[in-house]
Amino acid sequence: MQHRIVVLGGGYSGTTAAGRLARRLRREDAAVTLVNAEPDFVERVRLHQLAVGQELRPRPLREMLAGTGVELRLAKATSIDVEGRTVAVQSAGGSADLPYDSLVYALGSDWRDDGVPGVAEHAHQIANRAGALRLRARLARLTEGDAVVVVGGGLTGLEIATETAEARPDLDVALATHGELGDGLSAKGRAHLRRVTDGLGITVHENTPVTLVGADHVRTADGRTLPAALTVWTTGFAVHPLAAATGLTLADDGRIMVDATMRSVSHPEVYAIGDAGHALGTGGKPLRMSCASGIPMAWRAADSLAARLTGGEPSHAPLRYFNQCVSLGRKEGLIQFVTADDRPVDRALTGRLAARYKELVCRGAAWGLAHPTLGMPVRRRRVAADRAAAQGTARVAA
Repeated sequence: MQHRIVVLGGGYSGTTAAGRLARRLRREDAAVTLVNAEPDFVERVRLHQLAVGQELRPRPLREMLAGTGVELRLAKATSIDVEGRTVAVQSAGGSADLPYDSLVYALGSDWRDDGVPGVAEHAHQIANRAGALRLRARLARLTEGDAVVVVGGGLTGLEIATETAEARPDLDVALATHGELGDGLSAKGRAHLRRVTDGLGITVHENTPVTLVGADHVRTADGRTLPAALTVWTTGFAVHPLAAATGLTLADDGRIMVDATMRSVSHPEVYAIGDAGHALGTGGKPLRMSCASGIPMAWRAADSLAARLTGGEPSHAPLRYFNQCVSLGRKEGLIQFVTADDRPVDRALTGRLAARYKELVCRGAAWGLAHPTLGMPVRRRRVAADRAAAQGTARVAA
């Protein structure tokens, strides 16, 4: 009898986990179903490129998963019954309940408006493909001299501000940050970031929280009004709301609490990865919402689940970081090297070499998703041997 594994979400984490599980487990032992509302994989780390008018390569999930044995279910998850172990989904063909023995929750995150008046009505975002396309259309209608204000000095804000300024030098681009520019970077990283923003003509408003967004302006905490024909809101991410109604134990930020193997601390048949999972990394610090966290979390969840199904021992070693990769337009980049717990060190790679490095990282992530069966026969033989040694274990240990 096949062990039924349902993976919710076809982003970096979910697609990685589904492909890796297919590589680890024999098809006669486990059925892996990936549930995603859209037919294409979205390269979220490139949405700032899409927003400024660049064309991205289509990546149909069905083609990416061809030959893996993973079943793609095009549907939206509407609720989860963790006691009955079913997921309610809605598709063009109607509603249905998907039973599972193990669930991998990877629904990710979306943008948040922080409760600031006017954000939902007037601001644009690039947390998803639909938002990036709306921003793209709005940018195309702007004319010379129009003001663009990007709110948020994190990596997303830096990428869309520099990409916009490079692609549209006719616009007046400004960046409003709650703290100082690049305050999470090393001195070398901050200095390079300053040179790039100055070179692109970006006006930086440091220590400038935005308290209101209007149709043609933003208002700051110190009482100033900044012109803004277009406002882009990039202050952070909010987790998908579905988890809140499941009964799973959640962290204060709404993410699902998991152990070092990415398994729910309250429901051992559920794994949560990517932006949806609240996992502790090196030094006991929560992993940040990012692709740099999501893919390793997916590897760990898939390997842990496969190990438990085959009588192996999951790894409990904390996940760690190596660098932060930032695109600063097509010609510039910044690779900030960090400690295992994500603190910046003095070393940083800058300029065109850093831009190429970031591009290779993006391509490598997409390539890995499109080739999940690489090495499959060797992996499956190893798992089959483990399974025989474990006398055919087929369920997750409690």
